[in-house]
Amino acid sequence: MTLNKFNLPDVGEGLTEAEIVSWKVKPGDAVAINDVLCEIETAKSIVELPSPFAGTVTELLVPEGVTIDVGTAIISVSDKVEGDPTPADVRAPEAPVQPLYGTLPADEEGARDDADAQDNAPTGGPLVGSGPKADAVKRRPRKVQPSAAVTVNAPEVEPVQPHTPAEVSQAPRPVAASPAGAIDNRPTLGGTITGLVNRVLAKPPVRKIARDLGIDLADVVATGSRGEVTREDLVSYQAQRDAELDKADGFWGKAGKPQDQRIERIPVKGVRKATAKAMVDSAFSAPHVSIFVDVDASRTMEFVKRLKSSRDFEGIRVSPLLILAKAVIWAAARNPSVNATWVDNADGTDAAEIHVKHYMNLGIAAATPRGLMVPNIKNAQDLSLKELALALNNLATTARAGKTQPAEMQGGTLTITNIGALGIDTGTPIINPGEVAIVAFGTIKQKPWVLDGEVIPRWITTLGGSFDHRVVDGDLSARFMADVAAILEEPALLLD
Repeated sequence: MTLNKFNLPDVGEGLTEAEIVSWKVKPGDAVAINDVLCEIETAKSIVELPSPFAGTVTELLVPEGVTIDVGTAIISVSDKVEGDPTPADVRAPEAPVQPLYGTLPADEEGARDDADAQDNAPTGGPLVGSGPKADAVKRRPRKVQPSAAVTVNAPEVEPVQPHTPAEVSQAPRPVAASPAGAIDNRPTLGGTITGLVNRVLAKPPVRKIARDLGIDLADVVATGSRGEVTREDLVSYQAQRDAELDKADGFWGKAGKPQDQRIERIPVKGVRKATAKAMVDSAFSAPHVSIFVDVDASRTMEFVKRLKSSRDFEGIRVSPLLILAKAVIWAAARNPSVNATWVDNADGTDAAEIHVKHYMNLGIAAATPRGLMVPNIKNAQDLSLKELALALNNLATTARAGKTQPAEMQGGTLTITNIGALGIDTGTPIINPGEVAIVAFGTIKQKPWVLDGEVIPRWITTLGGSFDHRVVDGDLSARFMADVAAILEEPALLLD
């Protein structure tokens, strides 16, 4: 019998350490090559580690929650298979699956058309800003044994349109505003992208559970063998949502305790630690300058509405963020130096270079419970409007599931942060390291606006831009922001 030890690899570019977040196996488990052993958190993201060996797990050498250096042995696996050699995520369950929410026969309610659920289900949380996160571990096809707790005679999986064709960060509704007049900019995230059409697959009993619990199926990351949302997906999503409910009532510590016993200490590590260092480095190395512009986005709102009703965009989530992304790409081509990098001389002398990028890796800032992430869409300049919409949907789904990979956050050239998703008008964002510009997209709401000498209600937003003043001077930053604003005011300019 040979005992193999698996050392922590470098899963990024030059990463030196990582934290064991959770083990997916235990001693005595039989594993096959490429079975997921554990999840680790690096300075970039959460990453699953596959097994390079087949055999039986003999020992977990590092406990969960411990940060270790690359090259440290984390698990030992013998080549002797003592248990079921079938990979753990393919084996049939040993016990009947228990229902999530009482007994669920396949009644008329479960088989009913989902029109009511589409009308009444809540939308998901914003991409920028934390929200409930589902367990999105991608598994191979599962052999499920029927049991009394699962409806055996349920009809085949049926495709269901997502409840709201909303896009990554903003989903304004020009017809029904909130009492304050603000647009609901929250996105609807999740689902499975199949070709060019976004569909949510689920059996009627699962959809009934989702309705009973007030869960929008489009928010849940599907792990079923055919891309469908399963009971287990709902259980995971609901558990995460319950864990993130408002706990304000029990937040304050008891007054009788000493103050030092009423302090919660949170270690700064992983993604949050790397982000904090990067933001400090950026803020104190690049001289920031910020400018702002109010924009009449009424025609963007009309354009988004037309796209949502278009057959070409059927099933694709669309929002003003899509138009802003296209506007930023268009404006950067007219003002190339905003899509650049300042590079200091390696020998430490005063000589430096400005590298202007003739491609756009468009970053979208995503705040997650583990910290800020900025995945980017590679070569966004080559994408059509529909392809860009699908890329934004895919980016959001991956970020929401916590599965953004290090490579997806490297090489960005310009970033958008959608603070409007949280109802904020504008801000002064910090430039993402390695870039020279970032655009903050504020909320869109109805405001009085002077048009042709008359004061009328229009859909208004505020754009905020921060720039590295070593590369982008006041004139260039103003022209770039004016070009972005021009597209939001008249999207037809994109057709020129």
